[in-house]
Amino acid sequence: MSNIDEFLNLVKDSDNIVFFGGAGVSTESGIPDFRGADGLYMSKYNGLSPEEIISHSFYLRHPDVFYEFYREKMLFPKAKPSTTHLALAKLEKMGKLKGVITQNIDGLHQMAGSKNVVELHGSVHRNYCTKCHKFYDMEYIFKSKDIPKCSCGGVIKPDVVLYEESLNEDDIYKAVDLIRNADVLIIGGTSLGVYPAAGFVNEYRGNKMVLINKSKTPYDSKADLLINDALGEAFKHLL
Repeated sequence: MSNIDEFLNLVKDSDNIVFFGGAGVSTESGIPDFRGADGLYMSKYNGLSPEEIISHSFYLRHPDVFYEFYREKMLFPKAKPSTTHLALAKLEKMGKLKGVITQNIDGLHQMAGSKNVVELHGSVHRNYCTKCHKFYDMEYIFKSKDIPKCSCGGVIKPDVVLYEESLNEDDIYKAVDLIRNADVLIIGGTSLGVYPAAGFVNEYRGNKMVLINKSKTPYDSKADLLINDALGEAFKHLL
């Protein structure tokens, strides 16, 4: 039996599946990852590292540069859900998938139809005035000039977790609870090198951990089923 067949059998036999995903879920939608060979972090931006630009302190000091980078490198308004996004939404609708835990901020899981999504690092689709807390969508930010301002005059901040910021406590609780109670845990498209998010997989108590990733991860030896391939190659069989 091939690894893909074994994966499909695990999915078929379970109605308590949880998916934990990273950038590899969205690269198939044309969104570049951060740490790959051609990733966002592999080149400087006006002499600055991307990690520095998308830090909380840099945002406060230089919101003009932050937003220039943010619009150019982190917003993809034309992106559509990939095969994996669509397959996960289908599994949830069937009652087999209990939740998606994502490190991505693009909102493509919801666009595909997923309802129970824990966005550990926030979402580009939620933006709030730092003064009056009025909500603004991604399109407003994308089309705005320089530093986006609210109608009240306050600066608008994206609801994404920047470097130096903590994860939302409610999201942490939801993610850990889903993982601890999962029958099958599918981890996909992540190098499992970003903490604290990557450490959440240690909360899994079962023996059906599926790890699907093109490259090696620190958790390969802990996986009950390891598939070194693109996510779409595995999930296309579920559509």
